[in-house]
Amino acid sequence: MQALSVTLIQTALFWEDKKRNLAILEDKIMRITEKTNLVILPEMFSTGFSMRPAVLAETMEGETVEWMKKISNAKKIILTGSIIVEENGHYFNRLIWMLPNGNYGFYDKRHLFAYAGEDQHYTAGNKRLITSVNGWKINLQICYDLRFPIWARQQSNESPEYDLLIYVANWPERRNHAWKTLLTARAIENQSYVIGVNRVGEDGNRINHSGDSMLIDPLGNILFSKQQEEVIHSFELSKDSLNETRKKFPFWKDADQFNIFQNNPDA
Repeated sequence: MQALSVTLIQTALFWEDKKRNLAILEDKIMRITEKTNLVILPEMFSTGFSMRPAVLAETMEGETVEWMKKISNAKKIILTGSIIVEENGHYFNRLIWMLPNGNYGFYDKRHLFAYAGEDQHYTAGNKRLITSVNGWKINLQICYDLRFPIWARQQSNESPEYDLLIYVANWPERRNHAWKTLLTARAIENQSYVIGVNRVGEDGNRINHSGDSMLIDPLGNILFSKQQEEVIHSFELSKDSLNETRKKFPFWKDADQFNIFQNNPDA
């Protein structure tokens, strides 16, 4: 079966400084020597976790999306991470899934972090994004979504919906026990690989981030974790290993059936 090569970038971010962040990230990405299919950046990688979308938001034709197109094409990679986007008078914490040919998908963060006032500045999304590459199905989510297991739950017992669950984040060090515990739980309960990519360093609100970016296998074994340091780490995921785990322990077949109902604000 086809393997999937992934690179995660755990990095410090310069507070609300797009040009500096994009320059530093471009240098890091262009220095990746391993062959990789996918490069993952943290949440709000161009600004840090800012509550000033009126100042920092861009459209989908803006500088950061164009930068993603350029880098994705130059390195022939899929590039993903979230940015601040304005659309139809609303602001979104939007994860972009950028392909080398310039096509893209996106996911708007469903669970807004009210503790920091994110719900006062941004509009919540109401659709999951499960994409595919090299025969892998990948579920893409953002930071605070991690605390809400139903949003990530495999929703079929006919066959698993996805093989890899990714969280991009600006998750504070003071709650890193929850981050590490919940990432492991999501892997075990969904019988999928899980990758969490977090930032390091202090942000403009003097909140520190310890990184703790992780790769976890479907049995909950931690295959990679790095705390405090900036790191660029590449690895290969095995679909054969995933399928063997699901065959040997077919717990997914016994899952409860359910549907997620969302309010339609335009109805």
